[in-house]
Amino acid sequence: PAPAPKKPRSTEGAAEAKAAAKMTSQEWKALQVGMAEKWPVPDYMATPMPGRSLTCFRDETFSAITRWCAETRIAYRPHAKAPGSKSHIRYEQYSKAKSAKEALKLGSWPADWCWDFERGFIKVYGPLRDEPLDMSKVQDESTLTDVDMAIHRWYRRELAKNLGLDYKDLFVGKGSGESTLMRAHRLVAQREATRRLKAAEDEKRPITEEEVAQTLREWAFARNPNRQNVLPDGQDWVWSDTLGLLRDRLGDIHLTKPTKTYPAVTQILNKYLTDRLPEELRSFSWTSLNLNCNYAARLHRDGNNFGPSFIKAFGGFTGGELNYWPEDDRKVDKLEDLKDADKVQIDLKNGLGLFNGNCGHSVEDFQGDRYSVVYFTIGCYDKAPAECKEQLSDFGMNYPKSDADRYALLRAPAGYMEKSKRGPATPSKAQSKSPAFRFLPTEGQGQGQGKSSQGSALTPAKVRVSRKRAASSPAGKETKRGASAAQKV
Repeated sequence: PAPAPKKPRSTEGAAEAKAAAKMTSQEWKALQVGMAEKWPVPDYMATPMPGRSLTCFRDETFSAITRWCAETRIAYRPHAKAPGSKSHIRYEQYSKAKSAKEALKLGSWPADWCWDFERGFIKVYGPLRDEPLDMSKVQDESTLTDVDMAIHRWYRRELAKNLGLDYKDLFVGKGSGESTLMRAHRLVAQREATRRLKAAEDEKRPITEEEVAQTLREWAFARNPNRQNVLPDGQDWVWSDTLGLLRDRLGDIHLTKPTKTYPAVTQILNKYLTDRLPEELRSFSWTSLNLNCNYAARLHRDGNNFGPSFIKAFGGFTGGELNYWPEDDRKVDKLEDLKDADKVQIDLKNGLGLFNGNCGHSVEDFQGDRYSVVYFTIGCYDKAPAECKEQLSDFGMNYPKSDADRYALLRAPAGYMEKSKRGPATPSKAQSKSPAFRFLPTEGQGQGQGKSSQGSALTPAKVRVSRKRAASSPAGKETKRGASAAQKV
């Protein structure tokens, strides 16, 4: 079909604007000499964005403008817009402003600030907010300035328009823990996860690795300062969320808010796992999902997990293997006393790892964007309200039974010998019935057709050799790419 005719540009007020001009075109052109060098455009504007309209501003621009406050000091490039236009008249008026507060009073709005900022017409001297205004944390809106409200309302409209959302859906409740931006991206993740689940059902196929990776890219991760045992050196927080069951510091056992607000995200992650469980692992059960984005967890032990956990990493990264001490029975008091020679490395990019989170583990350094999902059971799972158990089952989790055996799929760790000796202790006959860990390759697998490698038969050296062989095989060559702007074991 022929493209729709362009809407003719309005000429209303053009004559008045031309008459109001206080300089000629020649005079204006003379004033522009050398201005481009003194007022350069932001570096990111050099990156082409084909198909993007002039009023569809860059993410970097939104990030800059939404951090303004009333006191933010600014300077405008003199006479930046050509005479004879309505924009020239407006610009000559509001460009006298020395702060965001003055600019708003003189008739410019956040959309003007974005337009001018992208063209190098504004220099910003601060102060700036560390993060955009989070309305969910504002207890008294009477303390907000006109600039605060103008930016917030405009940004909400822009998010709704650009992401195809309903403006009303972007209102956030007090104490919700979600900013407007976080809410917007999570709504997109929920919408797209629903669509992907429907497509998989209609096509009678498993959820693909790329569908999970894309869902995680769309998800807006929260800054989590509470996971103190995993924080890399020099960091005060990590990008991490929990879906499913959680016990808070007051002892209350409940579903996290995002679990109920964005159920399709939980469902698609659960279906990805169940689609790939082989028959011998169909009894694996879990209550919770830990979502992580772009951080390499330091060596730690989980505190109160029941039974083993599955873990899988997604994205376009290299490195990032799981370092795991399968025989760590916690009798080595100091984690730093665990020996590198005793660890195994599990290639989470190309397979699912079943491991005991209560044993020492960490994440190898990596490059690129890396997400991970951990499927685990909290220790107090049997005390959860019946309603929570039913909801999680509806979301696709295989909820553990009251009499579940924590060592049914992985045996208890055998422990390590005295420091003067090397290697793990020999498991007893009873312990040897199950492996210490399992690896389930995911390349080309689905609908429970994969087979797990039993870690009890693999020494650390053999695990590394196995990974090299897998990488050289046809099934090990293709990997899915991942990326994240957000916002990571």
